[in-house]
Amino acid sequence: MIDDSIVQNLNALITPSKDLFDPSSTAERQVRPSQKRPIDAQSCQNFKNDVLFKSWQARSDVLNYCAAVALNSGDSDLLLREIESAKERERVIDERLDPYSGRSFPRESRAESLANLIRNERSVENIIRARTWGLVSERCGDLGQNWESALNRWRTDPERIR
Repeated sequence: MIDDSIVQNLNALITPSKDLFDPSSTAERQVRPSQKRPIDAQSCQNFKNDVLFKSWQARSDVLNYCAAVALNSGDSDLLLREIESAKERERVIDERLDPYSGRSFPRESRAESLANLIRNERSVENIIRARTWGLVSERCGDLGQNWESALNRWRTDPERIR
């Protein structure tokens, strides 16, 4: 996943230094560089268009496919739940042996559990994208827009569609 290694990917975009090595630069230990080296604007744009947005789109497509499957799988569970419900009503319960057996624990349908799973995955995906976009914006200087508008603009870009 590109988001897991976003810092390394952004660092790879930096053009190596054109200045010769200065041995005095190692005289003092620098815990953190005071200023991050800038990344070329065209390199950033190419990275976003060719790597980041394509990865995000592929994951969106997978989640949309899974959501469609979850919607279509609901009917097959209905009959199974009705049969289980009938069996539960017929069962004789001795509450002295098992005091919790009298309680009914309604089982969530497969479609409902898949829909919940997809909803959770979309929430996680939104968090990952927000954090990744924060790093990309910081390093590339795109502080003006959020990830959703940037991705939507990429999706509708006529140059990409050709």
